[in-house]
Amino acid sequence: MTFFKAFLAALACGLLCFESGLAQEKTKIVKKVFVSDSITHYSQSDIFIFSNINKVRYYSDQAKLKHLKELNDKPQEMYEALKEYVKKFGIENFSENVPMIWRLAELSEKFGPKGESILLYKLVLKHHKQGVNINDIYKRYDSIERDKKKYYVPLEHYYQLVNYRKEVDTLRPPRAVLEAMGEHINSPKEDYGPAIGNVDYVLLFTSKRNKHQERAYDEDIFFSLKVDGAWTQAEDFKTINTNYNEGSACLSLDGKFLFFSRCDAPKGFGSCDLYVATLKKDSTWGDIKNLGANVNSSGWESQPAINHSGDTLYFASNRLGGFGLSDIYFSVKDRKGNWGRAQNAGPIVNTIRSEVSPFFHHKYNVLYFSSDGHPLNFGDFDIYKSYKQKRSWGEPKNIGPLVNGAGSEYYFTIDSKSHELYYARSDENDIKNLDLYSFLLPMEAHPEAIVELSGTVQDHKGKPAKGIVSVVDLDHGIEVAPKYLREDGTYDFNLINKRNYLITIQGDDFFRIEEVFFMDGNKKATHVAEPIESKIAFISLEFENGKWDILETMHSDLAKVGNFLIDHPEEKLKISGHTDSAGNEEFNLKLSQSRADAIKTYLVEQFKIDESRISAIGYGSSKPIVQETTDESKQFNRRVEFELIKE
Repeated sequence: MTFFKAFLAALACGLLCFESGLAQEKTKIVKKVFVSDSITHYSQSDIFIFSNINKVRYYSDQAKLKHLKELNDKPQEMYEALKEYVKKFGIENFSENVPMIWRLAELSEKFGPKGESILLYKLVLKHHKQGVNINDIYKRYDSIERDKKKYYVPLEHYYQLVNYRKEVDTLRPPRAVLEAMGEHINSPKEDYGPAIGNVDYVLLFTSKRNKHQERAYDEDIFFSLKVDGAWTQAEDFKTINTNYNEGSACLSLDGKFLFFSRCDAPKGFGSCDLYVATLKKDSTWGDIKNLGANVNSSGWESQPAINHSGDTLYFASNRLGGFGLSDIYFSVKDRKGNWGRAQNAGPIVNTIRSEVSPFFHHKYNVLYFSSDGHPLNFGDFDIYKSYKQKRSWGEPKNIGPLVNGAGSEYYFTIDSKSHELYYARSDENDIKNLDLYSFLLPMEAHPEAIVELSGTVQDHKGKPAKGIVSVVDLDHGIEVAPKYLREDGTYDFNLINKRNYLITIQGDDFFRIEEVFFMDGNKKATHVAEPIESKIAFISLEFENGKWDILETMHSDLAKVGNFLIDHPEEKLKISGHTDSAGNEEFNLKLSQSRADAIKTYLVEQFKIDESRISAIGYGSSKPIVQETTDESKQFNRRVEFELIKE
């Protein structure tokens, strides 16, 4: 069985490795991390530790089950008792006892801490089997969950948004995302499994470009070096590659050990096993050893990721006894150098479907992986991140549409500075054609993006506004995926702390809202949207007597109009200049025209609006809005009106 056949059979795609992380059992939490359910922050309660995972296959206690039945009329007592029972679940309970988790989620809505019920509903969605009324579960979950695909602005719209505004100095054009690495790395065949080596200038990956006389292709390990900022032509890792299929190579931090996967080799335990090679004194690789029965099984093992201290190995496996088609496992090396029995990463990370290609970020204790089994998904397989907590993993978060698309994404890895990402992705219409991609790390994927910006946008009557919220990192320019306002006018983003940001809120019915702020812990904001009428007149647009110069006092209101035109390229603008009846009518007509022209010129030059979108007409005193009986009434008639015209 080849690597790729094993991938198809298990719906698990392989071959990522990265030396990262601290030992699983000896991890020191760098900073306290909170899970966000988009409603509140809370520490994940001990119910989600599930200490019996890897100890018992199936937990059952008849006496306690009988007691639970006796508590049907005592919901609060049932909540406490059921919570204690579910905490003791083994792996098989999660698929066999889904109704118990569902019932606990319902009780948690009333008796549990905020956010707990959402995580419990997510467990149901991750582990349900056929026969459960999943539509009812989705309806309830969807009614309380706030992080939904529909709130993320699609990538093509994201590019349009920033393109419309790219000439405005307060906003920056986007750097390209979803950038393929080019022909020096990618080939016409499948290329996947990228891993930055023990240094950021060595890239290891797997490719099917080689042909073997006994089969159509041979999966081999390749490498490329970064020289003067550019990756060199990929080369075959000849000292490791054989007639078998190899992939998933990664180096230990000291560069002395190479971990990789090999398929269909003699004396293997399963279809694909994990191996380690040692760097010899003559700088060649040898002493290749199978990692043994504690790590490998009769199934498929691949995609190893070794931590910085070299004593914890994460990998993917489709062995029997897991949660789904493929799960994330880990093994810890003891003081004698022996790898311990592989342990399942648990039901928070793993689902009834497939989890593959783990990558552990050593500095921030974050596990990245690919999955098709988590509730929020943009395509087939997506990349997720989960923060390591004391004895469990935090609820995985989809890292967003600037990384995940309509196809499949696998083998996510980050350089040592959390600056660039590397991964493999496929097109929506050709899931087998994997290529390597690399670009600057967006905010949603960044391991440090752990503080929450949340807010509400309402109109002047207190009703929720409809629009799009964009955030710009002013210090480092890290891309942040924009979001639509929710139905209740709320939004939230996870950002990196201690940085300056610009938030921009735009809609069809109100002027753009902009605010520069410094992120210092979680931040909540309230915004009032200024409505846009079809015809607008600003009090600030009062010219000096007999002149048409644009005054500084006018800049703020003119910026509202200019920004609105940038955000709404389908809108046209008619500028109407008016005077009072005092003086010569011919002079008033010319004066009103000059003032309208001056405003048009200002908008064209300052906001880069196409002049064909703006018409300027001076009406003199021919269209008064009030009868001129006082100086105040004359002032009302001296005005500039803006009329927005949508084609």
